[in-house]
Amino acid sequence: MGVDVVDVERFREALERTPGLKARLFTDEEADGRAVHSLAARFAAKEAVAKALGAPSGLSHLDAEVRCDENGRPELRITGKAADYAYGLGVKRWHVSLSHDAGLAIAYVIAEG
Repeated sequence: MGVDVVDVERFREALERTPGLKARLFTDEEADGRAVHSLAARFAAKEAVAKALGAPSGLSHLDAEVRCDENGRPELRITGKAADYAYGLGVKRWHVSLSHDAGLAIAYVIAEG
Protein backbone atom coordinates (compact mmCIF):
# COMPACT_ATOMS: atom_id res chain seq x y z
CA MET A 1 0.00 0.00 0.00
CA GLY A 2 1.17 3.53 -0.72
CA VAL A 3 -0.24 6.94 0.15
CA ASP A 4 0.82 10.47 -0.75
CA VAL A 5 -0.45 13.99 -0.02
CA VAL A 6 0.22 17.03 -2.22
CA ASP A 7 -0.24 20.71 -1.39
CA VAL A 8 -2.20 21.90 -4.45
CA GLU A 9 -0.94 25.51 -4.40
CA ARG A 10 2.68 24.45 -4.05
CA PHE A 11 2.18 21.99 -6.91
CA ARG A 12 0.63 24.72 -9.09
CA GLU A 13 3.62 26.97 -8.40
CA ALA A 14 6.04 24.18 -9.35
CA LEU A 15 4.23 23.64 -12.66
CA GLU A 16 4.35 27.37 -13.42
CA ARG A 17 7.99 27.75 -12.36
CA THR A 18 9.35 24.72 -14.28
CA PRO A 19 8.73 24.62 -18.03
CA GLY A 20 8.16 21.11 -19.27
CA LEU A 21 7.42 19.66 -15.82
CA LYS A 22 3.86 18.73 -16.74
CA ALA A 23 5.13 16.73 -19.75
CA ARG A 24 7.67 14.89 -17.55
CA LEU A 25 5.01 13.96 -14.99
CA PHE A 26 1.87 13.25 -17.01
CA THR A 27 0.82 11.52 -20.19
CA ASP A 28 -1.10 13.63 -22.72
CA GLU A 29 -4.34 11.91 -21.72
CA GLU A 30 -3.78 12.66 -18.01
CA ALA A 31 -2.88 16.32 -18.53
CA ASP A 32 -5.46 17.20 -21.17
CA GLY A 33 -7.66 19.98 -19.79
CA ARG A 34 -7.38 18.98 -16.14
CA ALA A 35 -7.51 21.48 -13.30
CA VAL A 36 -4.48 21.73 -11.04
CA HIS A 37 -6.21 19.96 -8.11
CA SER A 38 -6.91 16.97 -10.36
CA LEU A 39 -3.30 16.92 -11.57
CA ALA A 40 -2.08 17.13 -7.97
CA ALA A 41 -4.18 14.08 -7.05
CA ARG A 42 -2.77 12.17 -10.04
CA PHE A 43 0.76 13.14 -9.03
CA ALA A 44 0.02 11.85 -5.52
CA ALA A 45 -1.12 8.55 -7.07
CA LYS A 46 2.15 8.22 -8.99
CA GLU A 47 4.12 8.79 -5.79
CA ALA A 48 1.88 6.31 -3.95
CA VAL A 49 2.58 3.68 -6.63
CA ALA A 50 6.31 4.07 -6.03
CA LYS A 51 5.76 3.69 -2.28
CA ALA A 52 3.59 0.60 -2.77
CA LEU A 53 6.44 -0.94 -4.77
CA GLY A 54 8.98 -0.15 -2.05
CA ALA A 55 10.35 2.99 -3.77
CA PRO A 56 12.79 1.23 -6.13
CA SER A 57 15.18 3.42 -8.10
CA GLY A 58 14.76 4.05 -11.80
CA LEU A 59 11.00 4.59 -11.92
CA SER A 60 9.51 7.26 -14.17
CA HIS A 61 6.37 9.21 -13.30
CA LEU A 62 5.12 8.19 -16.73
CA ASP A 63 5.27 4.51 -15.65
CA ALA A 64 2.03 5.08 -13.71
CA GLU A 65 -0.91 6.57 -15.57
CA VAL A 66 -4.22 7.44 -13.92
CA ARG A 67 -7.17 6.92 -16.23
CA CYS A 68 -10.90 6.98 -15.61
CA ASP A 69 -13.30 4.23 -16.56
CA GLU A 70 -16.64 4.88 -18.25
CA ASN A 71 -18.16 5.79 -14.87
CA GLY A 72 -15.38 8.23 -13.95
CA ARG A 73 -13.71 5.88 -11.47
CA PRO A 74 -9.91 6.24 -11.46
CA GLU A 75 -7.81 3.30 -12.60
CA LEU A 76 -4.07 2.75 -12.83
CA ARG A 77 -2.14 1.68 -15.92
CA ILE A 78 1.36 0.58 -14.92
CA THR A 79 4.11 0.24 -17.55
CA GLY A 80 7.90 0.33 -17.87
CA LYS A 81 10.11 -0.31 -14.84
CA ALA A 82 7.16 0.03 -12.47
CA ALA A 83 5.46 -2.87 -14.29
CA ASP A 84 8.67 -4.90 -14.10
CA TYR A 85 8.96 -4.34 -10.33
CA ALA A 86 5.27 -5.08 -9.82
CA TYR A 87 5.60 -8.33 -11.78
CA GLY A 88 8.58 -9.34 -9.62
CA LEU A 89 6.50 -8.72 -6.50
CA GLY A 90 3.57 -10.73 -7.84
CA VAL A 91 1.20 -7.77 -8.22
CA LYS A 92 -1.86 -8.81 -10.21
CA ARG A 93 -4.23 -5.90 -9.61
CA TRP A 94 -4.08 -2.22 -8.65
CA HIS A 95 -6.56 -0.14 -6.65
CA VAL A 96 -6.47 3.66 -6.44
CA SER A 97 -8.50 6.28 -4.62
CA LEU A 98 -8.05 10.03 -5.21
CA SER A 99 -9.42 13.01 -3.32
CA HIS A 100 -8.83 16.74 -2.95
CA ASP A 101 -10.18 19.31 -0.51
CA ALA A 102 -9.00 22.33 1.48
CA GLY A 103 -5.95 22.83 -0.72
CA LEU A 104 -4.68 19.25 -0.43
CA ALA A 105 -4.78 16.29 -2.79
CA ILE A 106 -4.37 12.71 -1.58
CA ALA A 107 -4.07 9.31 -3.21
CA TYR A 108 -4.15 5.80 -1.79
CA VAL A 109 -2.81 2.93 -3.88
CA ILE A 110 -3.02 -0.78 -3.13
CA ALA A 111 -0.97 -3.31 -5.09
CA GLU A 112 -2.78 -6.64 -4.82
CA GLY A 113 -1.04 -9.91 -5.52
